Amino acid sequence: MRKIVVHMMLSLDGYFEGPGHDLSWHRVDEELHAHFNAELATRSAFLEGRVSYELMEAFWPDADRDPDNPPVMREFAGIWRAVPKIVFSRTLQEVGPNASLRAEVDADEIRALKEQPGGDMTLGGVDLVETFRRLDLVDEYRLYVNPVVVGRGRRLFETADEPTDLDLVETRRFGNGVVLLRYDVIRS
Repeated sequence: MRKIVVHMMLSLDGYFEGPGHDLSWHRVDEELHAHFNAELATRSAFLEGRVSYELMEAFWPDADRDPDNPPVMREFAGIWRAVPKIVFSRTLQEVGPNASLRAEVDADEIRALKEQPGGDMTLGGVDLVETFRRLDLVDEYRLYVNPVVVGRGRRLFETADEPTDLDLVETRRFGNGVVLLRYDVIRS
Protein backbone atom coordinates (compact mmCIF):
# COMPACT_ATOMS: atom_id res chain seq x y z
CA MET A 1 0.00 0.00 0.00
CA ARG A 2 1.28 3.45 -0.90
CA LYS A 3 1.75 5.98 1.89
CA ILE A 4 0.90 9.65 1.96
CA VAL A 5 4.00 11.45 3.19
CA VAL A 6 4.09 15.05 4.40
CA HIS A 7 7.44 16.49 3.29
CA MET A 8 7.91 19.90 4.93
CA MET A 9 10.62 22.35 5.94
CA LEU A 10 10.13 23.86 9.40
CA SER A 11 11.87 26.34 11.67
CA LEU A 12 12.86 25.24 15.16
CA ASP A 13 9.77 27.06 16.47
CA GLY A 14 7.40 25.21 14.11
CA TYR A 15 6.88 27.65 11.24
CA PHE A 16 6.85 26.50 7.63
CA GLU A 17 6.93 30.08 6.35
CA GLY A 18 7.77 33.44 7.84
CA PRO A 19 5.81 36.68 7.50
CA GLY A 20 4.81 37.55 3.94
CA HIS A 21 5.34 33.93 2.80
CA ASP A 22 9.09 34.26 3.49
CA LEU A 23 11.00 31.04 2.80
CA SER A 24 14.45 32.63 2.60
CA TRP A 25 15.47 30.96 5.87
CA HIS A 26 15.12 27.46 4.35
CA ARG A 27 18.65 26.01 4.38
CA VAL A 28 18.68 23.95 1.22
CA ASP A 29 22.24 23.25 0.14
CA GLU A 30 23.58 20.72 -2.36
CA GLU A 31 23.59 17.82 0.14
CA LEU A 32 20.00 18.41 1.26
CA HIS A 33 18.77 19.01 -2.28
CA ALA A 34 20.38 15.74 -3.42
CA HIS A 35 18.58 13.99 -0.55
CA PHE A 36 15.26 15.56 -1.63
CA ASN A 37 15.88 14.47 -5.23
CA ALA A 38 16.56 10.87 -4.17
CA GLU A 39 13.40 10.81 -2.04
CA LEU A 40 11.05 12.58 -4.42
CA ALA A 41 12.16 10.77 -7.58
CA THR A 42 10.57 7.61 -6.15
CA ARG A 43 7.15 9.21 -5.59
CA SER A 44 4.14 8.18 -7.60
CA ALA A 45 2.42 11.55 -7.15
CA PHE A 46 2.69 15.01 -5.65
CA LEU A 47 -0.53 16.03 -3.90
CA GLU A 48 -0.47 19.82 -3.78
CA GLY A 49 -2.60 22.69 -2.60
CA ARG A 50 -2.98 25.66 -4.95
CA VAL A 51 -0.36 27.88 -3.30
CA SER A 52 2.31 25.16 -3.18
CA TYR A 53 1.54 24.07 -6.73
CA GLU A 54 1.73 27.61 -8.12
CA LEU A 55 4.99 28.25 -6.28
CA MET A 56 6.56 25.08 -7.66
CA GLU A 57 5.09 25.42 -11.14
CA ALA A 58 6.39 28.99 -11.45
CA PHE A 59 10.01 27.83 -11.22
CA TRP A 60 10.63 24.12 -11.73
CA PRO A 61 9.26 23.13 -15.16
CA ASP A 62 12.22 24.63 -16.99
CA ALA A 63 14.79 25.16 -14.21
CA ASP A 64 17.08 22.64 -15.93
CA ARG A 65 17.44 24.98 -18.92
CA ASP A 66 19.25 27.58 -16.82
CA PRO A 67 22.99 26.73 -16.85
CA ASP A 68 23.45 28.89 -13.74
CA ASN A 69 21.36 26.48 -11.67
CA PRO A 70 23.45 23.81 -9.94
CA PRO A 71 23.16 20.18 -11.11
CA VAL A 72 20.91 19.15 -8.18
CA MET A 73 18.41 21.84 -9.12
CA ARG A 74 18.51 20.90 -12.79
CA GLU A 75 17.93 17.27 -11.78
CA PHE A 76 14.88 18.20 -9.71
CA ALA A 77 13.33 20.02 -12.66
CA GLY A 78 13.11 16.67 -14.46
CA ILE A 79 11.65 15.02 -11.36
CA TRP A 80 9.02 17.78 -11.07
CA ARG A 81 7.97 17.31 -14.70
CA ALA A 82 7.93 13.49 -14.50
CA VAL A 83 5.96 12.92 -11.29
CA PRO A 84 2.19 13.25 -11.74
CA LYS A 85 0.53 15.97 -9.68
CA ILE A 86 -2.94 16.19 -8.19
CA VAL A 87 -3.77 19.80 -7.37
CA PHE A 88 -6.54 20.64 -4.91
CA SER A 89 -8.06 24.06 -5.54
CA ARG A 90 -11.47 25.69 -5.68
CA THR A 91 -10.13 28.67 -7.66
CA LEU A 92 -7.83 27.26 -10.34
CA GLN A 93 -9.50 26.48 -13.64
CA GLU A 94 -6.61 24.57 -15.20
CA VAL A 95 -3.24 23.10 -14.33
CA GLY A 96 -0.11 22.34 -16.29
CA PRO A 97 1.08 19.18 -17.99
CA ASN A 98 1.11 15.96 -15.97
CA ALA A 99 -1.31 17.46 -13.42
CA SER A 100 -4.98 16.99 -12.64
CA LEU A 101 -7.31 19.23 -10.69
CA ARG A 102 -9.68 18.45 -7.81
CA ALA A 103 -11.95 20.99 -6.11
CA GLU A 104 -12.28 18.94 -2.90
CA VAL A 105 -10.52 16.17 -1.05
CA ASP A 106 -12.55 12.99 -1.48
CA ALA A 107 -11.32 10.66 1.29
CA ASP A 108 -12.59 7.58 -0.53
CA GLU A 109 -10.73 8.56 -3.70
CA ILE A 110 -7.52 9.12 -1.70
CA ARG A 111 -7.87 5.76 0.08
CA ALA A 112 -8.34 4.12 -3.34
CA LEU A 113 -5.19 5.86 -4.62
CA LYS A 114 -3.29 4.51 -1.61
CA GLU A 115 -4.36 0.98 -2.56
CA GLN A 116 -2.83 1.24 -6.04
CA PRO A 117 0.68 -0.06 -6.71
CA GLY A 118 3.58 2.35 -6.97
CA GLY A 119 5.67 4.67 -4.88
CA ASP A 120 4.50 6.74 -1.97
CA MET A 121 2.77 10.09 -2.56
CA THR A 122 4.13 13.40 -1.25
CA LEU A 123 1.68 15.84 0.28
CA GLY A 124 2.43 19.57 0.18
CA GLY A 125 0.59 22.68 1.25
CA VAL A 126 -0.21 23.43 4.87
CA ASP A 127 -3.98 23.76 4.46
CA LEU A 128 -4.11 20.54 2.47
CA VAL A 129 -1.92 18.79 5.08
CA GLU A 130 -4.41 19.82 7.77
CA THR A 131 -7.34 18.51 5.71
CA PHE A 132 -5.60 15.18 5.11
CA ARG A 133 -4.63 14.99 8.81
CA ARG A 134 -8.23 15.58 9.93
CA LEU A 135 -9.42 12.86 7.52
CA ASP A 136 -6.74 10.45 8.87
CA LEU A 137 -5.11 10.13 5.44
CA VAL A 138 -1.52 11.05 6.40
CA ASP A 139 0.75 8.05 7.01
CA GLU A 140 4.13 9.67 7.55
CA TYR A 141 5.70 13.04 8.36
CA ARG A 142 9.17 13.94 7.10
CA LEU A 143 9.89 17.20 8.84
CA TYR A 144 13.12 19.01 8.03
CA VAL A 145 13.86 21.24 11.01
CA ASN A 146 16.03 24.22 10.09
CA PRO A 147 18.40 25.66 12.72
CA VAL A 148 16.59 28.98 12.86
CA VAL A 149 13.91 30.62 15.00
CA VAL A 150 11.52 32.54 12.76
CA GLY A 151 9.34 34.00 15.52
CA ARG A 152 6.21 34.54 13.45
CA GLY A 153 4.53 33.47 10.23
CA ARG A 154 2.43 30.33 9.67
CA ARG A 155 2.85 27.18 11.71
CA LEU A 156 2.40 23.73 10.22
CA PHE A 157 -0.09 22.52 12.83
CA GLU A 158 -1.83 25.84 13.58
CA THR A 159 -5.34 24.46 13.45
CA ALA A 160 -4.82 20.97 14.89
CA ASP A 161 -7.48 20.44 17.51
CA GLU A 162 -6.71 16.92 18.67
CA PRO A 163 -3.53 14.88 19.19
CA THR A 164 -2.08 12.62 16.51
CA ASP A 165 0.19 9.92 17.93
CA LEU A 166 3.46 9.48 16.09
CA ASP A 167 6.38 7.04 16.17
CA LEU A 168 9.86 8.46 15.48
CA VAL A 169 11.39 6.06 12.93
CA GLU A 170 14.39 8.02 11.66
CA THR A 171 16.55 11.03 12.38
CA ARG A 172 19.31 12.45 10.25
CA ARG A 173 21.51 15.52 10.63
CA PHE A 174 22.68 17.23 7.47
CA GLY A 175 25.92 19.21 7.23
CA ASN A 176 24.06 22.53 7.16
CA GLY A 177 22.41 21.82 10.53
CA VAL A 178 19.00 20.79 9.17
CA VAL A 179 17.63 17.74 10.98
CA LEU A 180 15.20 15.27 9.45
CA LEU A 181 12.60 13.94 11.88
CA ARG A 182 10.68 11.11 10.24
CA TYR A 183 7.52 9.94 11.98
CA ASP A 184 4.98 7.24 11.19
CA VAL A 185 1.40 7.93 12.23
CA ILE A 186 0.26 5.45 14.89
CA ARG A 187 -3.19 4.07 14.24
CA SER A 188 -5.02 1.90 16.76
